Amino acid sequence: MISVEEARERILKEIVPLTHESVGLTEALGRVLYQPVASGSDHPPWNTSAMDGYAVRLDDTIGASEKHPVRLPVVAEIPAGTMPQKPLEMGEAARIMTGAPMPVGADAVVKIEETRRRDGEVDLFCPGDPQFVRKKGEAIEKGATLLVQGTLLRPPEIALLAAVGRFYVSVYRRPAVSILSTGDELVEIDQPRGPQHIFNSNGHGLAAQVRAAGGRPINLGITRDRPQELRDRLREALFADYLLISGGVSMGDYDFVRETLVELGAEMKFWKVAMKPGAPLAFGTLLGRPVFGLPGNPVSSMVTFEQFVRPVLLKALGRRDLFRPMVRATLAQEIEKPRGKRHFMRAVATLKNGRYEVRVLANQDSHVLLSLVQSNAFLIVPEECDRLKGGEEVWVQLLEGP
Repeated sequence: MISVEEARERILKEIVPLTHESVGLTEALGRVLYQPVASGSDHPPWNTSAMDGYAVRLDDTIGASEKHPVRLPVVAEIPAGTMPQKPLEMGEAARIMTGAPMPVGADAVVKIEETRRRDGEVDLFCPGDPQFVRKKGEAIEKGATLLVQGTLLRPPEIALLAAVGRFYVSVYRRPAVSILSTGDELVEIDQPRGPQHIFNSNGHGLAAQVRAAGGRPINLGITRDRPQELRDRLREALFADYLLISGGVSMGDYDFVRETLVELGAEMKFWKVAMKPGAPLAFGTLLGRPVFGLPGNPVSSMVTFEQFVRPVLLKALGRRDLFRPMVRATLAQEIEKPRGKRHFMRAVATLKNGRYEVRVLANQDSHVLLSLVQSNAFLIVPEECDRLKGGEEVWVQLLEGP
């Protein structure tokens, strides 16, 4: 068995980011930029008003107050979406709306709250304020790099791209992932279940994990514990970028995945990892495609995906943040375990007064999916450790969840 760190290193060494594709902005959320984006224009494209009020020349409004207002003729109305028809001359004011272009000659704005309209004139109760004028190119200068390669496109980035008129962006291609579940005991969830069967939860759980990580899952269903059928199904699965196989990687009489992969020419990098749950984890390459053999127990399958496959998909997508955040937390109870393996224990982490407290769930058996539903973190217990006391500082990996 190899360590978790060595397994991650061997896996990630084989992974390179995928090619790119162009997508519309409505489909770009959560994708990663392949090419940097520069602005093709200034933003705003002209001096604009930051307030509803009156565009003025600052020199015309010096000394204005409630007791001694400055009265100016209103020579224009400038709503947002229209361009001023003529420059603002000395001794004039123009009614202007937020976001509307400033007329040439105007260099300040008086807020509407500080004015009183009188027929074709306006009384100004304070001097104009140049800070209420947004300068051309103030937010973004033409030619400026807005987003660099590798940027994750969140809602703010999408809004920024829209603001500069970018409808299409070049992003890393989403990896296609074939998912194959093995086992005579499995039956699909839309089929009748006999007393000897269990529903195929792994195929659907892994597909959801692939999609959540940004990949494109292709659930190929179930293959039985028969070498020839397994060989045929594995060949069919090789159209994808990555291949996930759940079950059949242990040492039982009907675990044929290992020998079948070798027969097909796979170069296997390792077969077991010193961790729990998820020790029977296999990784190799087949015809240049990374192949993962994940454990058959549902919790083991999802935990090993989280620790090893998710970082692979993120790297393929061009992401830099490959791993879940790790935080220090106070352990709420005593924990015991055998030495020799790193344990990823399902737990609930709670933030109290700026510090995390973590409590491990009672049932840690690798078939109990409900414990994953109830958890939002893994307590990481090192290989050499056999006991942790309540109140100790421990490492916790935070997950998405409740």
